[in-house]
Amino acid sequence: MADSYQKKEREKKKRKRKKEKQERKEQKKLEGKTQVEFMYVDEYGQFSTTPQDKPREEVKLEDITLGVPKREESDQSKYEKEGKVKFFNTEKGYGFILEKLTEDSYFVHINDLQQEIDTDDLVVFEVGSGPKGPVAINVRKI
Repeated sequence: MADSYQKKEREKKKRKRKKEKQERKEQKKLEGKTQVEFMYVDEYGQFSTTPQDKPREEVKLEDITLGVPKREESDQSKYEKEGKVKFFNTEKGYGFILEKLTEDSYFVHINDLQQEIDTDDLVVFEVGSGPKGPVAINVRKI
């Protein structure tokens, strides 16, 4: 018998909540609060609530490039950096190179060498991605 009383009370509360929800919905309709807000995005990705006054810039279909253009041989020197070997352990096969311009330190492994190097050698290298950050690859003496 207690089971049916609780069941009746739950049903009563459920009907009450449903009725209140319906009343709130009708009241919002009467007040006119069903207004939808829009967000606009400008060319720099910034959000605003007002539309932009600037005319849109037309882009020709031919100007859109999909993918990455092939790297030419002449561009390769652009990616090379110069530096000095700060430390290199030939037994363990690793070391560090200090870049000449920014003085950033790059890890270098013996497998990424094109020539044998030693501490205090001047080298040319490219920057690659390693498991713990940027690394020196294609390392060779100047």
